[in-house]
Amino acid sequence: MESERGITLERGLVRGKEIHNQNPARLIEKIIRERIFESLYWKEQCFGLTAATLCDRAVELTYIGGQYGQQRPTPFLCLAFKMIQLQPEPEIVEEYLKAEDFKYLRALAAFYIRLTYPPAQVYKLLEPLLADYHKLRLRNMNGFRLTYIDDYVDALLTDERVCDIALPRLPKRIVLEDMEELDPRESALGSELESEEDDEDS
Repeated sequence: MESERGITLERGLVRGKEIHNQNPARLIEKIIRERIFESLYWKEQCFGLTAATLCDRAVELTYIGGQYGQQRPTPFLCLAFKMIQLQPEPEIVEEYLKAEDFKYLRALAAFYIRLTYPPAQVYKLLEPLLADYHKLRLRNMNGFRLTYIDDYVDALLTDERVCDIALPRLPKRIVLEDMEELDPRESALGSELESEEDDEDS
């Protein structure tokens, strides 16, 4: 805890713009923030990182996940919190997301977007990754298991918790379509069927 101008601040709160009407650091529960600050990875690998050098750390990741073992935070979770602290420009985050050759950097960007972006932007940016079938290693309390980027992104769009973090409420896609914030989603399968029908007609 620290005091500034007579106001008591929680450790690790960000002096930047609010996200979802709250201090961005509160997107990660306090107990998990404390575990991040105490972790060796945070102390040794996250000190002094910028948006550019964080990218270097992210491409070194070999798995995603929240906590493991005796509730220790994964490097993935530490870097996600560092991104929240840094609040990189949207252009930088979206470049991370486009990095098809670096799947864990891409997974990190997707997680950050889900935590911090407005709902319509979440759908627009993450739905294309539902066509990405690269394998990911996921670490949790029970060890490692295999997943895929499309499954991981589907969880980001539909589950309440991912990587042990409670996600901000995300309205259903149909609600945003009704509000005209999103166009109706075009199914890749539907496009293929239309193409086959055109071939048959011709």
